[in-house]
Amino acid sequence: MFELQHTDHPIVQRPRITVVGVGYLGATHAVCMAKLGFDVLGVDVDEAKIAELRSGRVPFFEPGLPEQLGEMLATGRLTFTTDLDEAARFGDVHFICVGTPQAEGSDAADLTFVDAAFDALVRRIDRKALLVGKSTVPVGTAERLTRMIAGRSPIGDELELAWNPEFLREGFAVEDTLHPDRLVFGVASEWAAGQLRALYRPLLERGTPLVVTDLATAELVKVAANSFLATKISYINAMAEVCEATGADVNRLAEALAFDDRIGGRFLKPGLGFGGGCLPKDIRAFMHRADELGVGQAVEFLREVDDINTRRRVRTVDLIRESAGGDLRGARVAALGAAFKPNSDDVRDAPALDVARMLYLEGAEVRIYDPEANENAHRAYPDLEFADSMDEALQDADVVALLTEWDEFTDADPEAVGARVGARRIVDGRDALDADAYRAAGWEVRALGRPGRRARVPARS
Repeated sequence: MFELQHTDHPIVQRPRITVVGVGYLGATHAVCMAKLGFDVLGVDVDEAKIAELRSGRVPFFEPGLPEQLGEMLATGRLTFTTDLDEAARFGDVHFICVGTPQAEGSDAADLTFVDAAFDALVRRIDRKALLVGKSTVPVGTAERLTRMIAGRSPIGDELELAWNPEFLREGFAVEDTLHPDRLVFGVASEWAAGQLRALYRPLLERGTPLVVTDLATAELVKVAANSFLATKISYINAMAEVCEATGADVNRLAEALAFDDRIGGRFLKPGLGFGGGCLPKDIRAFMHRADELGVGQAVEFLREVDDINTRRRVRTVDLIRESAGGDLRGARVAALGAAFKPNSDDVRDAPALDVARMLYLEGAEVRIYDPEANENAHRAYPDLEFADSMDEALQDADVVALLTEWDEFTDADPEAVGARVGARRIVDGRDALDADAYRAAGWEVRALGRPGRRARVPARS
């Protein structure tokens, strides 16, 4: 068991909070901490983003967050600024919620924003305070930052560091913040642990499980959780590859596996695979950091997890090409979805857009429609064509490709969809459609890991 340093500093029972970096994670955290009753100051160098939040507008799509933002602004407990000096004076606890994207030309995490945020605050804070990292970082970052704080802070070890990883799911971020499945405190002192307990008292009194641990373990929790989740998703997609080669049905396989309590059914859903701003870059950064630590072999399996995920995108293009008669040149494809998942406008490493781009490069006439992500997708891929509605995307299509499982797509009537298209052929990249209903309406349905044109299983010699 690790030992916590003893300090005599009093715990601030109702600390004032700053949240540095008000992107997806930071804006959600700031709003929700105000919802829990704290005075919160959101801080960012992006003046346009701060102006939007001050006016009650969320600069990204997240269900429920705009309503909560408006409510918290009205209480006066939540304000926003670009002034770091004001933040240093205001806060007793400072959460760092800046991004850690994949570094250009490398699998490593880019810690430029993390280092800059900590450095800017450390030099300005002149009284006892707690810095809390929430960004996903390589293990060892907190130890390095602790040394940096000791060397640059005008108050020395009076300024302490903790790590409190986030576990948000896009589309459910408000719920996950206000009703988390667990809290993790990475701390070095009893005071830091007590201060975080005071901060999260409303959640702890509700019975939220708490793990108090050292800084390195807290850093590892997030990347280990994401790696496990990515592995489970890629595992069932690996089984889908086997099913496609044998004519077996991966859905029935997953159903049978789910009855085993040791395995469970969550995320045993075959399809196009994972994307977004977390899982892909986090597992790559984890592998990179493990290599640096000399334990790369321990997580070598994650390379295949990543490769399986990428192959699903290529295989989806194969199915669409087969449905189009073997040649995509001139084929009209309705690509339904651009975001990496429904209830999000996030297109970072989005499988849907990757598929659309590959189709376009093979000569297909691709029309993309997403209920929320069209603008971000067009910004990322300005050469692709985007439709303003599902009906427009479907018009005269030779093949329909379901690439993000929005309710608008999965709830659509097969007959109504069929009235728009040129040919009733659909590739279900998310295994989200009622295939029987579509077939009953005269559709040819293809899906990853499900019987289509049945494979011939070679006899054993």
